[in-house]
Amino acid sequence: MRLRKRHVLAGAVLLVAATLPTQFALGRKKDKPADATSMDAQKHAVHALNRLTYGPRPGDVERVTQIGVDKWIDLQLHPDKIDDSALEARLAPFRTLSMGTKEIVENFPPEQLIKQIAEGKASMPRDPTERAVYAAQLQRYENKQERKQDAVKSGPQNTSEVAIASDGNASGGKDDDGGSADPAQMQRREERRLANLKTQELLDLPADERMKQILRMSPEEQRALATTKGAKADALASGMSPKQKETMLALNNPQQVVVSELMQAKLLRAIYGERQLDEVMTDFWFNHFNIFINKGADRYLLTSYERDAIRPHVLGKFEDLLVATAKSPAMMFYLDNWLSVGPNSEIALGIAPHRYGYGPQNRPRKGKQASGLNENYGRELMELHTLSVNGGYSQQDVTEVAKVFTGWTLEQPKKGGDFRFEPRMHEPGDKIVIGHRIKSNGEQEGLEVLHLLAHNPKTAHFISQKLAMRFVSDNPPAALVDRMTQTFLKKDGDIREVLRTMFKSPEFWSPDAYRAKVKTPLEFVVSSVRASGAEVDDARALIGTLNNMGMALYGMMPPTGYSMKADTWVNSSALLGRMNFSLGLAAGKIKGVKVDSANLDMGPAAGTTDPQEALAALENSLLAGDISKQTHDTISKQLDDPRISQRKLDDPQRPPNIAAITGLILGSPEFQKR
Repeated sequence: MRLRKRHVLAGAVLLVAATLPTQFALGRKKDKPADATSMDAQKHAVHALNRLTYGPRPGDVERVTQIGVDKWIDLQLHPDKIDDSALEARLAPFRTLSMGTKEIVENFPPEQLIKQIAEGKASMPRDPTERAVYAAQLQRYENKQERKQDAVKSGPQNTSEVAIASDGNASGGKDDDGGSADPAQMQRREERRLANLKTQELLDLPADERMKQILRMSPEEQRALATTKGAKADALASGMSPKQKETMLALNNPQQVVVSELMQAKLLRAIYGERQLDEVMTDFWFNHFNIFINKGADRYLLTSYERDAIRPHVLGKFEDLLVATAKSPAMMFYLDNWLSVGPNSEIALGIAPHRYGYGPQNRPRKGKQASGLNENYGRELMELHTLSVNGGYSQQDVTEVAKVFTGWTLEQPKKGGDFRFEPRMHEPGDKIVIGHRIKSNGEQEGLEVLHLLAHNPKTAHFISQKLAMRFVSDNPPAALVDRMTQTFLKKDGDIREVLRTMFKSPEFWSPDAYRAKVKTPLEFVVSSVRASGAEVDDARALIGTLNNMGMALYGMMPPTGYSMKADTWVNSSALLGRMNFSLGLAAGKIKGVKVDSANLDMGPAAGTTDPQEALAALENSLLAGDISKQTHDTISKQLDDPRISQRKLDDPQRPPNIAAITGLILGSPEFQKR
């Protein structure tokens, strides 16, 4: 019966999904709900919630309507006036969010630090909990070095086999059906077996005593235990303090604790934060000043980057935001500016020693690579951060800007070091940037260039156009962008005022803009969770969902960031994936996310036994009634099947499958637009 029901639901998914691509043509009046030709009070509230937030929750439309849309928008523009203590309570267990980068590195050591301990260049921490994490990683590092040595001894012929086996992806010997297996694989199996036995013993102990026993284990036993997954892992961590839970995860992979907490916090802020516009703008600006999390030290640097460089300035002056990102260790490391050396600097000419390993006449010391002028940041600063690709600058300008920012470097980024200016790396002399002479003045040259770019009319236009693209249309009206540009220039790059100009514009409130923007995967996943009133106990499965949808959090490798345009995200495969997620979410199949149909606002239809009545109520609850006849008829047809409606001939009063109806609506073309 379960298999047959699964096939029926799969058929429903395919039938509904087959209609999606044809309904995603943007800007056509026939694709809009028939009553969307004007905006009444409810539609004003729906539109404001769809554009300024990650989507309405049950009851939000009524609340915004009662407050008044204009007053609500003004409140969102001043997030400091909004109480967000409930969100802060949810984030409290993630200790890394409030740590400085050096503290993160010390508590969750990267391999470089472990290597220094192995070589006797650094010492183990005294705290027994932290010491356990270090010991486990030291054991892992030493095992890795031993495997490398064994691979060398084995000769070229066997090197690949040993390497593959050490990663656990293949066996160096015969398979499980017979014969001898690779010794490393056999050892891992034995470790897992012992870990399972030890887990069973630990589960009988109180949480504090459980952790004490874990700390008494050998590093190998601890790491084996830390790889426990699923229900046993959840039970093992049950009752533990946040620090103890982090320790359990860090025993296996310290840096993953940092990355996971950053990603989970992003989702929880988007789902539960009351300062919704602030969250939307934080995501907008991070995407604008994009950094790829998997570039080395940026795994540790991004927490501070988003918290200290992006978040405080999202509604402030653009120049302040530009300077904060320029000086951020994360940006310095991502675009390699921290290694940029002026061709005529003291370092390059051999006048002064290089703190990063360069000797006289720029000859690199053993084990180091020489670096010269690096233009990465100078190019992206003008092309992506300020003027735009058509901003009127030349390759010579890129080179000159790169020279300006030589000496903007870091103190040991892999150890969490901060920004510093190093005069010995800086290119001396005046520079000419887009027709302006930048007089030789050390670090101040960079600040002068940032000021110049932040106040350039082309920057004002580029930023205004991107904001209008995010909030109004993939192809925003030129007249609106021009007005926003003028506000940007008159108000000294005040982002709040530029947004206010946009939110007060007729273009923003045009009926053609209503539900006309296709949601990105992040917007879709978060809005689905919000609309369903789901309770998120563990956001890690949602992180995996976004990976599968092609929008991994902090995972865009190029500095361009993710696209905001529909054509990037609209194709049959992607839309089918969204429908499958919707059904899984509504049915409670997403681990760590619980959906209670009682949280859905079905009004008088709550408890109905009529599938069609339930469908109508859920269309109003989840879409404010904004559903096309084609979508309604497609979903309605599925309800005729008793295996979907749950009605039986001998039990006509059985309640309909609310989860299936909810999932189909969340996967509809109308819900996927905002």
